Amino acid sequence: MAEIRPISAELRQVAETELNEVPSRLPDDLKALRDWLAKQPHLKARQDAQFLVAFLRGCKFSLEKAKSKLDYFYTLKTMMPEVFANRQMDERNIAVCRAGTYVRLPKPFGPGGPRIQLTDYSNFESNGFKLIDLFRYQTTLLEHLVREDDNAVISGTIEIINMSKMSLSLVAQMDISLIKKMGVFADKGTPIRLKGVHLVNCPKEALTVLNLGRSLMPAKLQNRFHVHRNMEELSQIIPREYMPEEYGGSNGRIADIVAQAEQDMLSYSNYLKEESNYGVDEQLRPGKRLTADSLFGIEGSFRKLDID
Repeated sequence: MAEIRPISAELRQVAETELNEVPSRLPDDLKALRDWLAKQPHLKARQDAQFLVAFLRGCKFSLEKAKSKLDYFYTLKTMMPEVFANRQMDERNIAVCRAGTYVRLPKPFGPGGPRIQLTDYSNFESNGFKLIDLFRYQTTLLEHLVREDDNAVISGTIEIINMSKMSLSLVAQMDISLIKKMGVFADKGTPIRLKGVHLVNCPKEALTVLNLGRSLMPAKLQNRFHVHRNMEELSQIIPREYMPEEYGGSNGRIADIVAQAEQDMLSYSNYLKEESNYGVDEQLRPGKRLTADSLFGIEGSFRKLDID
């Protein structure tokens, strides 16, 4: 249909065989979702077709699950102002982009496969960034994925985290409360299916914190975390060719990827400004209102992990 971007034959096969997508039924599916949104007094959401079809695809065309995920998408964003409030492509966000800490690699894991995203902390602390800066940039990029990246929406994402340059001072910043919130958002609030997280060159101090954070995440996310001693071990699962040139692969140069990402993010400046118009008002929610405690279930005394 004209409202939705055409997809490749490989992705079409995945969408139809794995996600239960029936192209001829898309107009009716979208109408049903919009009709439901019109009846939700507490929820104000985007309603363009490309945005909504991402939630249908992410929920394998279960209308009820898509409704729930849309609600959670805006509810969790409203409940996490430290990450989502007042996001814009300001100097801070652009600087995080230029540092190349978090990059979306151009070639997916096979023609109809998941999008690969790489985190490398080499230039992170030297620029004075904190983990919250990275989370704010990551979520900005994620919303760009929802609207623009058909491989990510249909086949999911694979996250590779190279921790060889992650210092103890950065490990000490890790807020277990925030890590759990991000896990809940990834599980309940986004239509992008996380296929796997691969941690490489992980120092034992960081692994201790990450294992604790992982234990607080939904069970299905816990099972998608994998630890590898080095890049050679990772290459047995994700062949080197899918890594960028700086890692000995053929999946783009990080400098070029970062330059393109900056242009993509700058083009989303209006999107981020418009986001202030969307969200939830718990005072208007029919039935029981949601709170941060009911959504995240984190005791106040367990918000920060101190590392000597």
